[in-house]
Amino acid sequence: MVLLIHHPVSAAARKVRLQMSEKKMLFFLREEEPWKLSDDVYKLNPAGELPIFLNDGKIISGVNAICEYLEETVGESPLLFGDALQKAEIRRLEDWFDNKFQTEVYRNIVIEKVHKRFAKGLAPDSRALKVGLNNLVYHLEYIEWLLDRRPYLAADELSLADLAAAAQLSVVDYLGGVPWEDFKNAKLWYSKIKSRPSFKEILKDSIRGILPAKHYADLDF
Repeated sequence: MVLLIHHPVSAAARKVRLQMSEKKMLFFLREEEPWKLSDDVYKLNPAGELPIFLNDGKIISGVNAICEYLEETVGESPLLFGDALQKAEIRRLEDWFDNKFQTEVYRNIVIEKVHKRFAKGLAPDSRALKVGLNNLVYHLEYIEWLLDRRPYLAADELSLADLAAAAQLSVVDYLGGVPWEDFKNAKLWYSKIKSRPSFKEILKDSIRGILPAKHYADLDF
């Protein structure tokens, strides 16, 4: 049995969920709150980070480790493909969204609006939100630039790079404030990604006490 310990607000967990769904894997979810992790999580992953992948006694933590493992062990619908140069480009953009976007956008918006609220009962810092929104525009501009050159972010077909970006953006989009109308290529790309069957369950996610943006589950915005 494949079990993924996750939380809907975790972009890393969403990326893995999307990958497993694209590969048509059967899996189960167990939810843990990132701001109040149980002792079991620390036993499985001393870093105290989600997601954690479990399958028949195998335990893997770390989003890149999980994704690489799945690419090497599940042949269905490869998402890391091509020659060495193509794979390097996919990995480069994965890292861009898993880390750079996470640091510059997610931490300034999602941590402020969600984690601080439930962990400490605090309101978001307006300065951090402004920084996050400004950085979001920069990242959307980069997505526009990439999509001017190819149908998907790293290649001519869907790859892990697209899942990494869509997972991050989907959490921010849930909270509202993504200026899609100013970025036509990005909007079309995201609409295409969230129309895939693998995105169906992501669009059903809910964050306790926080309603999604009205367009969040609308495939046509």
